[in-house]
Amino acid sequence: MRLKFSLALAALLAAGSAWAGAQQYEPLAASVQAALHSSIADRAAPEPKFPTLEEKIDWLSEMSRRLEKRVPDRDARYQFLKTVYYEAQRAGLDPQLVLGLIQVESGFRKYSVSPSGARGYMQVMPFWVKLIGTKDNDLFYLRTNLRYGCTILRHYLDVENGDLYPALGRYNGSLGQAEYPNMVRTAWEKQWSWRPRVMQASSR
Repeated sequence: MRLKFSLALAALLAAGSAWAGAQQYEPLAASVQAALHSSIADRAAPEPKFPTLEEKIDWLSEMSRRLEKRVPDRDARYQFLKTVYYEAQRAGLDPQLVLGLIQVESGFRKYSVSPSGARGYMQVMPFWVKLIGTKDNDLFYLRTNLRYGCTILRHYLDVENGDLYPALGRYNGSLGQAEYPNMVRTAWEKQWSWRPRVMQASSR
């Protein structure tokens, strides 16, 4: 029985199927709500800043290659990756972690909607718009969805003092259960892990 479950789980990951949950509404202190609103409202241009031009080219090229089957259009793929990198870095997150989370949450489907109503790439629940955004925030819009998702994950990491597993559980609405954090971690490490050439060379 365990073997069948493991095989089914592996098939889900390989196919890029979504495993979206439902972020839970939690009352926020006024200061926290204001800080999150401020983070969402900032509309700086999403042009990511890499340590070097070489690293930017390498990262975009490699991630684009890995994402090609899921997002065939080259221009759309590069726009998506640049936005992921920008919003992840802005929130103090590893961009590869965010890619792993998106793979598990939506399977890289822009218009994905879960049974509980979570929307878009990072499966953001609509109550967040009412809580920290404005009514014109469209959760199917690439940049809006990634900004909300990264900001919310950062918030949960702060709540959990940097502990990724319970933060991911909160994000997915499955706090206390290991399955979802393990799936995100597996996707992150097995499919999206990346190191700059300098780090690769120094580890030899």
